[in-house]
Amino acid sequence: MTFGEDWGWGSSQEESKKIYDAFREVGGNFIDTANIYTNGTSEKFLGEFIASERDAVVLATKYTNGLGDGNPNGSDNQRKSMVQSVEASLKRLNTDYIDILWLHTWDFMTPAEEVMRAFDDLVRVGKILYIGISDAPAWVVSQCNTLAELRGWTQFIGLQIEYSLIQRDPERELLPMAHTLDIGVTAWSPLASGWLTGKYTKGNATGEDRRLDNEMMEGFVDKSDRNLSIAKEVDKVAEQTGNSSSQVALSWLLNKSVMPIIGARKVHHIEDNLKCVDVKLSTEQIQQLDKVSQIELGFPHDFFEADMVRNFVYNGTFDKIDNHRYSQLKA
Repeated sequence: MTFGEDWGWGSSQEESKKIYDAFREVGGNFIDTANIYTNGTSEKFLGEFIASERDAVVLATKYTNGLGDGNPNGSDNQRKSMVQSVEASLKRLNTDYIDILWLHTWDFMTPAEEVMRAFDDLVRVGKILYIGISDAPAWVVSQCNTLAELRGWTQFIGLQIEYSLIQRDPERELLPMAHTLDIGVTAWSPLASGWLTGKYTKGNATGEDRRLDNEMMEGFVDKSDRNLSIAKEVDKVAEQTGNSSSQVALSWLLNKSVMPIIGARKVHHIEDNLKCVDVKLSTEQIQQLDKVSQIELGFPHDFFEADMVRNFVYNGTFDKIDNHRYSQLKA
């Protein structure tokens, strides 16, 4: 999303190439983009970058969102939109197949049968290899995969969601669903648009480094007292471990078995972020971060935790049962 300057805060082609090269040099191979990112410039840049090593890269892009031309057939989840978007992405990416095609945003209009059959058709002709879904309710993903399983169609193998220490709502339904259905999880905005990098808490960011001051992005993170407290706790753990705040926030996600999608604008950003794989957070530090950022799960989760309910459901034997499915839901 940061490759290209069309939206006012991205990276030039030269800087984007440096970021790409830095990622590849340390063994990174999964690259995520979308048809609309920087008005298609992101895909064009990537098409040039991967040209000499296409098969070594796992390339993901998305369809759903339109490019702002007002064409009613150029957006949402319908089959025509999907096919047109894929054909356009293939041209911009200069490739004949896409490794993972994500449905970008659920439109609450197109029937699940149409979406899943259209995906399956594209898989069968080899234009896409796998499918994933982003920004959709858990019940939609479950419905789509159940339908696809029954019909023998391609199922979603990836879920892309906003997830970070600041945005933990997916823990209510999306993450338990993904664990149960064995769907891999990737997190967009893992640093909350820079809020968890230390830039804002330490007051050492000005000008273009303050991405949240951009009119397009400022609505993505609430600059509340709660979120400020979370960011400061990340800074505290960073001091304890001798790492950057970004590395700590990303490491927390890795400890949740979630793959963060890094959106660097400068090569030194990606170099710093990639070191998160070497960060070793203690159990106490993870609990420290969990506590400051915890959310209320609400019904039915809190209902299940009640002693009376457990006693009824398990007939007084809950503590004697090694239930791996329950531990997954609590992960």
